[in-house]
Amino acid sequence: MPSRSPPAVSRLALALLLAASAAGPAGAAEPELVFRKSTVFKLLTPDDKLATYELDDPDVDGVACYYTIPEKGGVAGMFGVAEQASDVSLACRQYGPVVFKEKFEQGDVVHRESRSLIFKRMQIVRGCDAKRNVLIYMAYSDKLIEGSPKNATSAVPVQPWGGAEAPKCGDWVK
Repeated sequence: MPSRSPPAVSRLALALLLAASAAGPAGAAEPELVFRKSTVFKLLTPDDKLATYELDDPDVDGVACYYTIPEKGGVAGMFGVAEQASDVSLACRQYGPVVFKEKFEQGDVVHRESRSLIFKRMQIVRGCDAKRNVLIYMAYSDKLIEGSPKNATSAVPVQPWGGAEAPKCGDWVK
């Protein structure tokens, strides 16, 4: 009679696999916290907050994205096990000369982070409107089971900077 793994071991292996898949793209920089603002007061545990983060595009120099996400407080938030809301706002801007480091596909992941213990994540992806030479960034959350329609979009027209001609994003799409 073949031996069977106990269900708890199988669930643990699945949870570890899902957690590993929720990690960000290889070599991606971690976002930097800009500031937090409390939105709901909690007496003995951390407050609910909105947190704004800055993220430099790891493959495109000269573009930064700012996103705001809710962070749950309370006991579950204090221990890092709260399922976070799917809401996200996003604004991306050119802050210097745009330099593409490598070719990319439409919808390539710029950043990914977990929004619950194992089943929900928030992602920021990049695309290019070649006709208008505009980088498009989209933030969305997804759940393993049912998905989520929460999303935000930001457009960054690639402009000349410091006398240098603006590169064409369409030349960098695979």
